[in-house]
Amino acid sequence: MSQAPARPRPRARHFTLNSDGQRHPLINSAAAYTILAGLASFVLGMLSLNHFITTVLGLTGFIVGMLAQMLSATRAERMFIVFGIVASFVGMGLGFAHGGFS
Repeated sequence: MSQAPARPRPRARHFTLNSDGQRHPLINSAAAYTILAGLASFVLGMLSLNHFITTVLGLTGFIVGMLAQMLSATRAERMFIVFGIVASFVGMGLGFAHGGFS
């Protein structure tokens, strides 16, 4: 009795920013900072808690994100960085709307 050929088990897809097979620790760190600073500035800006911290987080997230965007090597990195840049820009705008650096 012959057995049916074994079907390969589907592997779980794992997420990686390094789809080119090389490590990019500096760019990945910059992408993570951009997202975290962007989300924090966006949330603080929506709550209008502390406009100075909101503005600083938004501005630094925006600048770091723009620099990381110029150096990014993969599509996944660029997608994450753009998400962080947009969140940082909106958070920075909300910070400026509530008083900015004053």
